[in-house]
Amino acid sequence: MRSAIRFLLIILALSPLGLFAQEDAVSAGLEGDVLFNEETVLPITLQYSIKELRRNTNDSIYIPSVMKFQVADGSVKELDIELRVRGNYRLKNCYYPPLKIKIKKSNYKGTLFDTHKRLKLVTPCLTERDKNDNVIKEYIAYKIYELVSPFYFKSRLVDLEFNEVRGNNKIKAHTMKAFLIEDDKHVAKRYKGKIYKRRVHPMQQNALASVRHAMFQYLIGNTDFSQYDMHNVKVMFHEKEFLPIPYDFDMAGLVNCSYAVVSQIGKEKLPLSSVTQRLYRGFERNPALFEQLRKEYLSFQPQIMGILSETKDQFQHENEYNTARDYIIDFFKVLSDEKKFQKQILNKARTE
Repeated sequence: MRSAIRFLLIILALSPLGLFAQEDAVSAGLEGDVLFNEETVLPITLQYSIKELRRNTNDSIYIPSVMKFQVADGSVKELDIELRVRGNYRLKNCYYPPLKIKIKKSNYKGTLFDTHKRLKLVTPCLTERDKNDNVIKEYIAYKIYELVSPFYFKSRLVDLEFNEVRGNNKIKAHTMKAFLIEDDKHVAKRYKGKIYKRRVHPMQQNALASVRHAMFQYLIGNTDFSQYDMHNVKVMFHEKEFLPIPYDFDMAGLVNCSYAVVSQIGKEKLPLSSVTQRLYRGFERNPALFEQLRKEYLSFQPQIMGILSETKDQFQHENEYNTARDYIIDFFKVLSDEKKFQKQILNKARTE
């Protein structure tokens, strides 16, 4: 239903970029992606030593492991996988290091994970009260971008049982919320594009996609990104256009993690006192384009609030859900008020 609404709105906006996305979605066979096209929460079990993972893995070195996962009929399957650490800030500051999963074709073929050679697993950072709710809020950010943009990372919510191997082969069991994210190469393959490795200034990226992306980052209150430096943004070359695809939203005001800090540009901290303050970080464009995206986002308000409602039961603490809902409502208050939209978005658009 969501994809049909998205398609209709993009047609009404006369966006050829959106039309190309829909054509490629069909030709690339997106409907066959069993792992991500199913939206039920996936139960999985992992067992490894955090100490070994930190000590013995890096960008190219993995350790062997086994993932257990539950399929539709309730039975549990096992899959040989490899794990490594990933990321920078979370890796240094978190109890649970963020993970990259690698699966051999001979192992994933014919399983729920078919075609997925690599995946990211987003887990909580710390063993704190709100750890699971923080994961849900970041997952919501991914689902919102999936709604508003034709180009996005697919994600799936997970109930993770993590058996931590400690000294003398002792096991400490952890249960938590987590979610899987598809690999960037898998994204590019879906759209018959290519992940671009060189810097591309945002003003050289597709104008519609660039403003849509910047407005999304404003929606979730995120300043921890850079389209130019490709910090928490992948740039895909598709149909002779450069397109931004964002990821990693744990520093966003919507999530408001305990460890989140205000972003810095170079050595200067942005003029914000808290990560929950919003600051538009997009560049100046044709005002008509801003108005088009403003109307587009307002038209998505019922569906975005629906994403919140659909995940309400996953929250452990009702106040966390209410705070997230109110935070998103505040975004729409800005968009629906001409003066606020002018002051907080148009007047804040960057020139350099």
